[in-house]
Amino acid sequence: MDATVIVINTIAIISFLIALLKDKEKAKKSLLVAGKSFIRILPMMFIIIIVIGLLLGFVPPEQISKFIGKQSGIWGVLLVGIVGTFMFIPALLSFPLAASLLESGASVTAVAAFITTLTMIGVVTLPLEIKELGKKMALLRNGLSFVIAIIIAFIMGAIL
Repeated sequence: MDATVIVINTIAIISFLIALLKDKEKAKKSLLVAGKSFIRILPMMFIIIIVIGLLLGFVPPEQISKFIGKQSGIWGVLLVGIVGTFMFIPALLSFPLAASLLESGASVTAVAAFITTLTMIGVVTLPLEIKELGKKMALLRNGLSFVIAIIIAFIMGAIL
C-alpha cells in the first residue's frame, strides 16, 4: 500500500476519534452526512468509470497520441483544455483518467491542461456563477482560469 494512502487514512481516523471524544453526536452526524454524500456520488462515479473504460477501449492509443500527444502541439493542449472545461466529474476521478491517457500516448502538457481546466473552470456551473457573481465577473473568472490553466500545463510539460 502506498505511504500517502496510509498517512491520509491515519489522519482521517485520528481526526474522527478526536471528534468522537469532543462531541459524539456531532461526530456521528458528520459520519452519516459523509455516508449519504458517498452513496449519492457513487452512481455518478460508476457511470464515469464505465464511460472512461469504453472511451479508452474504443479509441486506439495511436488516435489519442495523434490528437493529444507531444506532436499535437498547442492545438492538442487547447483541445483537451476545452474538453476539460465542459466535463463535470469529480477531480478524484480525473487522476485515473489522466494516468490512462498518459499510458495511451497523451503528453504531460495535455494531461496537465485537462486536469487544471477540469478543476478550475466550470462551463456546466456557469449559470450558477453568473447568478452569484454576475455575468461579467463569471466570464472573466472562467476566461482567466482557462489562460492560467494552459500556462500551468505548459510549465508542467516543460518541467516533466
